Amino acid sequence: MVKITDAVKHLIIVNVLFFVATQILGDQMYQWFALWFPKNENFQIWQIVTHMFMHGGTMHILFNMIGLWMFGSAVEQYLGKKQFLFLYFSAGFGAVLFQLGYYYFTYLPAFSDLISSGLNADQITQMLTSNQLLEGVTNAQKLQLQDIFPVYNASMVGASGCIMGILAAFGVMNPNAKLMMIFLPIPIKAKFFIPGIILLDVISAFTGQSFFSPSNTAYMAHIGGALVGFLVMMYWKNNSFNKNRWD
Repeated sequence: MVKITDAVKHLIIVNVLFFVATQILGDQMYQWFALWFPKNENFQIWQIVTHMFMHGGTMHILFNMIGLWMFGSAVEQYLGKKQFLFLYFSAGFGAVLFQLGYYYFTYLPAFSDLISSGLNADQITQMLTSNQLLEGVTNAQKLQLQDIFPVYNASMVGASGCIMGILAAFGVMNPNAKLMMIFLPIPIKAKFFIPGIILLDVISAFTGQSFFSPSNTAYMAHIGGALVGFLVMMYWKNNSFNKNRWD
């Protein structure tokens, strides 16, 4: 049985406390602490961090915390507490960067086209906020509004980006470790298993086809977290980080 490490234990406690508060306060917690699209009036700068401790339901937090315990404890034992936390939050910020970048890639061209078509920014915001079309909106404008409505009103929650970074770091540490999925109980080496999981997220991000996660999963966040975790761990590994530990 994997022994839980100090930083992992405290991260799990904070996640659970946020989840309990969400059960008590409901939607108000999501409005305050989920990460909203920056153009949305609900967006606040602290959400870049707080969304990492929010979850959408019992199964969401359960699987994330199991992953944090299993892989995070092994990575923390290897890195030490301070470097583990740096890796964890760096992966979380990488997840934010990739997911918001993906959103902006969708939003900005459509918004620019709507402005060029004669609508102004206030009109567009009003329609995206209320989900009600103003009089005189053309079919072409309606289609563009429909495309960016889910982006404008998107909110992101969960520690998945952080945990994908930890998973990638674990793969760098232990490339030959045998891993299995609950739905595919076949042992596969980490150096094949983890890139495979990331590849499925890439496919899901660009096709909308979900494999082992809900269709509303922030796939680009998974990719961003995994990439940052991999790069940070590779840098430390190649520069003999263990000779200059932070703790």
